[in-house]
Amino acid sequence: MNTYVLVFMILIVVSFLYLKIATKYKIIDKPNKRSAHTKVTVLGGGILFPLAMFLFFIFNKYQYPYFFVSVVLISIISFLDDIYTLSSKIRFLFQFIAVFLVLYEVGLPFDPIYMFVIYVVTGIGIVNMFNFMDGVNGITGLYSLAVISVLYLINSKEQIVNSELLIYVFISIIVFGFYNFRRKALFFAGDIGSISMGIFILFIVLYLAHTLKSPVIILLLVVYITDAGSTILYRFFFTKESVLEPHRHHIYRRLVDIKKMSHLKVSAIYVCTQLMVNSIVYNTYNLGMQIQFVILVLLISFFVAFYIYLFKKLKEKSKLK
Repeated sequence: MNTYVLVFMILIVVSFLYLKIATKYKIIDKPNKRSAHTKVTVLGGGILFPLAMFLFFIFNKYQYPYFFVSVVLISIISFLDDIYTLSSKIRFLFQFIAVFLVLYEVGLPFDPIYMFVIYVVTGIGIVNMFNFMDGVNGITGLYSLAVISVLYLINSKEQIVNSELLIYVFISIIVFGFYNFRRKALFFAGDIGSISMGIFILFIVLYLAHTLKSPVIILLLVVYITDAGSTILYRFFFTKESVLEPHRHHIYRRLVDIKKMSHLKVSAIYVCTQLMVNSIVYNTYNLGMQIQFVILVLLISFFVAFYIYLFKKLKEKSKLK
């Protein structure tokens, strides 16, 4: 039997069983005033993502062991957080270890130490960024598909990592999408889904960017980085809110709340925007370093400026209501 078919079948069976088990044991997300959904929904369906990585590890002779250990650690603590709501100190400790293991697997040098610390802090930020942005149906899965697709295309040309890993995770998102890419989701990714996807994409992006010496590859996350990063700065400097507390300041939240857009339409806007950037990355990742830095600065500046403009427009409209 084709390995991809086998993986697909395993994930379908597990998704069906998980839905039943989670419903029985009430692993659910109850809507509150900050929620974008209105009905009780099963939480933790993103367990399919680390399972796909586990299947890759087993079927490919235990390749990338440090990365796999990071996935196991961060998935366990994230799933427990979905069920019990753990202390942020415990979560960050495990995230620190997981990101450290990813950096070690990628082969980033420890010297100078301050640069390695910056990599760790940035890595933790990117992993949590996926969690912060997981707020409407379809956004985590569809956005991840957009990023993984171009990573696969680049990797197919350069042969940096084992493409099987990308394909397995791609399959898991398709299965997950059956339950989530709909107006009324049957289950959400949960922290286990968003965080494990974040550590996976961090691993692949860093591996390709480091090996190819291509900083422009970070733009494969620019839409998420802009929204999550700008929102954190806005809360820290203007509203004085804790950046760890739930909120509704993200642009995707405001598009749902103020513009009354459907979840899937908002997700599609984010994905299409990122896909346009992906095409630029794909055609420039092998250019000279100076050109890449110019492209990096220009695009990040554009997205930050656009975020500020859109945020102000939506804020003005909310005041008129």
